[in-house]
Amino acid sequence: MRRTKILATIGPASESKEVLSKMVDAGLNAVRCNFSHGTADDHRKRVQLIREVAKEKGVYIGILADLQGPKIRVAKFKDGKVLLKNGDTFILDAEMDKAAGDEKSVGIDYKELPNDVKKGDVLLLDDGKIVLTVAKVEGAKVHCKVTVGGKLSNNKGINKKGGGLTAPALTEKDKEDIKTAAALEVDYVAVSFPRDAKDMEYARKLLLESGSEAGVVAKVERTEAVANIEEIIKASDAIMVARGDLAVEIGDENVPAAQKMIIRLTRELDKVVITATQMMESMITSSTPTRAEVSDVANAVLDGTDVVMLSAESAAGDYPVETVSAMSRVCEAAENSNLVHIVSKDNVTRHHDRVDEAVASAAVYLANHVDAKAIISLTESGSTALWMSRINTHLPIYALSRNRMTLGKMTLYRGVVPIEFDSTRMARFYVNREASLELEKRGIVKAGEWMVLTSGDHMGVHGGTNKIKVIQAGNVV
Repeated sequence: MRRTKILATIGPASESKEVLSKMVDAGLNAVRCNFSHGTADDHRKRVQLIREVAKEKGVYIGILADLQGPKIRVAKFKDGKVLLKNGDTFILDAEMDKAAGDEKSVGIDYKELPNDVKKGDVLLLDDGKIVLTVAKVEGAKVHCKVTVGGKLSNNKGINKKGGGLTAPALTEKDKEDIKTAAALEVDYVAVSFPRDAKDMEYARKLLLESGSEAGVVAKVERTEAVANIEEIIKASDAIMVARGDLAVEIGDENVPAAQKMIIRLTRELDKVVITATQMMESMITSSTPTRAEVSDVANAVLDGTDVVMLSAESAAGDYPVETVSAMSRVCEAAENSNLVHIVSKDNVTRHHDRVDEAVASAAVYLANHVDAKAIISLTESGSTALWMSRINTHLPIYALSRNRMTLGKMTLYRGVVPIEFDSTRMARFYVNREASLELEKRGIVKAGEWMVLTSGDHMGVHGGTNKIKVIQAGNVV
């Protein structure tokens, strides 16, 4: 069983029932709805389709709503684009008409830019393809010298090298989109460009006020986010290493080390980590990935990432199904190699503050040292399954829960398979037997095979896991 999860962006190339069904068959675990594009009605239709396909397939497919975040971009040019030459002067003007840009100046969406920069600052446009050095700031105008020129077209992004732009992570549009995401009952909401834990806490507050307990995902895209990474991880349910904007801000040469550090720390703090951006970029137009892309995905798996993500490859590419299939093969091969050694923070001498966490740790240790076929976690909140997924094991973890939100969140947990199962509807002394029968019916285990099961004395109670039992399929009492 492949343990690393695949998250794919849904767009024009993949929003038909036929294609989405094939992507699920190819190994899709969760989908990303990009709120930078489309209307609330567009997202509603996609979510309905995703749930329809998942129901037909008998699986859970997680849904992540990705907020747009602040638009730090140039406005538009009269001719759609301009050519900037090295040594030219170019003005970013916060008061200029949004469609009047030319070779001398252009408007900007982010009106606070003149207050955030000073002489000598370096601005990177269009993912760093264009480099400007600030010469002076006069009122609403930022006068720049073109250091690295090229073609610049409408609405391209602006980054400040080294970070420091004060734009809030959540815009008014994002706040409305949070309400939409809550109404759609998505499993996760991703926050773009958070700077610190307060941004994530605010997003969670808005979700709760909208009636949603969706997990919050921090997209690490700013220099400030890397500096505040530990507090951001603690305030979030998941972290996304968003390597596009991050590379522009900290330098692409620094991204690999940052990625490894973030994956390691996120796992240590018992949170989910997603690795994203250009993982199989060439498959937008090619039916096979490059060798470098294969190595990139494999190395993320070897580092211990929970999830690998596809963006334009699945949203707008020519081969969305083939891309998911290729990514699945690479993940599985990396997991099966002799090089896999994800450093686990867990060991037999570690002290646990919570009984249910200690039970999760002990269950995996036990399963690793007996001839077990699988681990079963009867869980209400999913915490036991999450803790289990942080510990090295080759065994699949089947997380049985009645809670729809819990099942959705667990679609991104490494090595965890969520299964709907309501233990509160049966007599307590039948629960273990019914859990075993559930796996037997699905062809996961056969009569006589051993499993390690965790549960609580009181079913349906958060944090109540306090028991471990070794059971044998076909012989559970």
